[in-house]
Amino acid sequence: MNVASVSLDLDNLWAYLKTHGDPAWERMPSFLAAATPRLLEVFGEQGLSTTVFVVGADAARDDGAAAVAAITAAGHEVGNHSFGHEPWLHRYSRPELEAEVERTEDAIAAAGAPRPVGFRGPGYSVTPELLDVLAERGYRYDASTLPTWIGPLARRYHNRSAPSTKDSAELFGGFSKVLAPNRAYRWDSGPVELPVTTMPLLRVPIHGSYLLQLHQVSPAAARGYFRTALRLCRVFGVSPSLLLHPTDVLSAAEAPGMEFFPGMAVSATHKVELLGWVLGALRRHFEVVGTGEHVARLGGNLRVRGTTRLERSG
Repeated sequence: MNVASVSLDLDNLWAYLKTHGDPAWERMPSFLAAATPRLLEVFGEQGLSTTVFVVGADAARDDGAAAVAAITAAGHEVGNHSFGHEPWLHRYSRPELEAEVERTEDAIAAAGAPRPVGFRGPGYSVTPELLDVLAERGYRYDASTLPTWIGPLARRYHNRSAPSTKDSAELFGGFSKVLAPNRAYRWDSGPVELPVTTMPLLRVPIHGSYLLQLHQVSPAAARGYFRTALRLCRVFGVSPSLLLHPTDVLSAAEAPGMEFFPGMAVSATHKVELLGWVLGALRRHFEVVGTGEHVARLGGNLRVRGTTRLERSG
């Protein structure tokens, strides 16, 4: 059976509000206490070992450290998701990138997890400088690319309810991201890149937030959409890497201030039901592992891609 992977970006409430330009983020509101056990329960019911990309600022606080400990105890890999969860890492200097990666490593290790060997940039942000930092620090892989044309449309959807700033104008990258590979490859600086899979041919996202937005319109359409994506992955030999977020199991009441986010009109009960169905459908056709194990299964014979081809705007 071919391999697939599931990963979770453990983005917290404050991180979403920060990206959205809501000053309430400064109080560092959290929904980890509600989201983490619910997600671990779903993974446990499906018998899955996944990868959870953790934000350093959360791992350094009590509820985040408790989440890291629970995730590790359940057998999941913990990855680095930056310290401050700012999707504009492409504007960071080299010393700032080094500090961002190292501080998160230290916070994750202090919370009881092994030092990470995988990284995902917030907002799919990655640069040649960041990849160099990861290579020098011994990272085996990056999982920050989303090969789709939909970035500018997602930015427009997001910015309809967000203050207009330089940061919001650069979110999610441009149409040229559709040209990036949808299969794993190796950067010439060393780390393997495991893209967040988009639907073969159409190059539209298939991860939780998009499925839930479609589910608001038609639950049957959401399931048909995901079935089509899996069918195309099998036809074209794409080993899918599926991305999840805490909002995939949370109600709007549990994430106050996030009414702007896709799928928040769906109840927590229906979200959990959909997630269980999605993971079950994935397991019927693939052997499902975490991203680190997915990369290990790929072996060393991967196409090499130059970092100079990276889009500079996140």
